[in-house]
Amino acid sequence: MPQASVTDFTHRLVPSPAGRIHLVEQGSGPLVLLVHGFPESWYAWRHQLPTLAAAGYRAAALDVRGYGRSSRPEAVEAYRMLELVEDNVAVVEALGERSAVIVGHDWGATIAATSALVRPDVFRAVGLLSVPYTPPGGPRPSEVFAGMGGPEEFYVSYFQRPGRAEAEIEPDVRGWLAGFYAALSADTMPAPGAPDPHFVTPGGTLRDRFPSGRPAWLTEHDLDVYAGEFERTGLTAALNRYRNMDRDWSDLTPYAGAPLPQPSLFLGGTLDASTMWLSDAIAAFPTTLPGLTSSHLLENAGHFLQQERPEETGRLLIEWLRAVDQPRG
Repeated sequence: MPQASVTDFTHRLVPSPAGRIHLVEQGSGPLVLLVHGFPESWYAWRHQLPTLAAAGYRAAALDVRGYGRSSRPEAVEAYRMLELVEDNVAVVEALGERSAVIVGHDWGATIAATSALVRPDVFRAVGLLSVPYTPPGGPRPSEVFAGMGGPEEFYVSYFQRPGRAEAEIEPDVRGWLAGFYAALSADTMPAPGAPDPHFVTPGGTLRDRFPSGRPAWLTEHDLDVYAGEFERTGLTAALNRYRNMDRDWSDLTPYAGAPLPQPSLFLGGTLDASTMWLSDAIAAFPTTLPGLTSSHLLENAGHFLQQERPEETGRLLIEWLRAVDQPRG
């Protein structure tokens, strides 16, 4: 795949309800908004930006509120899902467009799905990487997570208590990120049967179970970029996404059980815990994603799909986008 240098990317700061959103764009044509997950930034889409641009799309990868050069409001509740949806709408408007295709990975997949659910007038199609769509509703999230793992604590619950994860991560951001990426990447994740890095032992930390290897996709420069941003901003704003899950559950009550009717795509990795744990959600796609036109589980791929498998991800995205824009007779 041709690699673009940083000089090929256009950086913008655009107004939003957060204050400002930083985004990086390349190309011209129909707008494709790319939304990253935790713990990343716009840079997670560095491979797809030139690929989409070469295929005739205007690709824009943003720093989600709280990350990178985007605004970081102080209040925890400023990171609730509906606020992030409004940021995405503001980005589309600031770029002079009326509508966009939205594609997200990890938390970005949930943000993208909710954006398409709440504002179908703006988001005409939705692509989800690694985390499948599950309609709003069901039990309160904090109660579900608290019941997982027996004597151990699920990472989401661990992240939800303000200050605790920060105390683990911020003394060595670079080392923690390297371990986290390794724990979820196909070529470095713990072997089947090894202690699960998604759970914390009583009195322990997540890092206790991180592997020591470096995933092949993560270069020294890549790690410099990610670590440099989080060393500058801290982790609190990014972690505040986890601290709003019960608020989201309440806010989205009017959409309980609602399907996403827009044309949609799902890409997952067969070795990704997200796709294994949420296999029932994938099985329910005929009901929950009636507009699904492309769904692929990539063999021997882990969680960081668009970085582990950049060429395959780019190809499947373009094939789907072209099908979405195909005139229907």
